[in-house]
Amino acid sequence: METLTSQEIHQKVAQGLAETDVRYTSGRRAVVAILIRVGGPRSVGELVKLLEDSVPVSSLYRSLAIFEEAGVIVKHHDVDGIIRVELSEWLLGHHHHVVCDDCGRVEDFSLSSDEENTLHDIVDKVGESLRYQVSGHVLEVEGVCDTCAP
Repeated sequence: METLTSQEIHQKVAQGLAETDVRYTSGRRAVVAILIRVGGPRSVGELVKLLEDSVPVSSLYRSLAIFEEAGVIVKHHDVDGIIRVELSEWLLGHHHHVVCDDCGRVEDFSLSSDEENTLHDIVDKVGESLRYQVSGHVLEVEGVCDTCAP
């Protein structure tokens, strides 16, 4: 999948919301702009700080609920129970995450076509051995980021 520009992402979100008769308000546009800029899943607390009071917290929660229902965002749950959100793959393309065990920072990364094909083959073999019909995969690499490393 080709990478969409920021403007194209906003257009697709606006179209998706319009199909469900939901307006793409300036506040919702600001939330999407932050999610585009940060390049990885973020918690609501992180989004509140990044939005710098430009979107009230209650509006942020409403927007996230609307975005989730429309398939604009996906939620990720970490081992500490923190929910992080990011734009869906249909907007960002297929990717994976690296997660810092100390600070919780999450960053996106992509694999080459050959690496992704190898991973896909492994996932298919696992699904086959467990008699699952595989619909996709998620890869999270855990470790300690350069900021937290001693």
